[in-house]
Amino acid sequence: MNETGTAFATLPLPQASTVVAPDGADVRVLLGLTTGGMAHFELKASTASSAVTHQSVEEIWFVVSCRGEMWRRQGEREEIVALVPGLCLTIPLGTHFQFRASLTEPVAAVAITMPPWPGAEQAIAVPGPWLATAP
Repeated sequence: MNETGTAFATLPLPQASTVVAPDGADVRVLLGLTTGGMAHFELKASTASSAVTHQSVEEIWFVVSCRGEMWRRQGEREEIVALVPGLCLTIPLGTHFQFRASLTEPVAAVAITMPPWPGAEQAIAVPGPWLATAP
């Protein structure tokens, strides 16, 4: 352990989803530290997440496979970006967001949540551009 009392850890990507996110994405929870956590998100082909905003966390996403779209809104600023492998994006505190997978392939991303994810009550439903079709 180091001076903060935290031991280092190692974890392979879990084979199956650990939990379903409040927006409907399948989540494989990865590792975390006191200031942040990491997870792998996947949304099935031709599926749209629910639109949400977070109460106390910010996220950084890195798209690892397939294609989709991400909508984000902060006040009057609003945009839709293509989710393609290698793209990195941020979801600052209070940002409204929704994402969807392409018609033929799922979309997968690794995300860091700061601070660590406190629980499902963190996400608040908001209006989004697409009809949510995720469970």
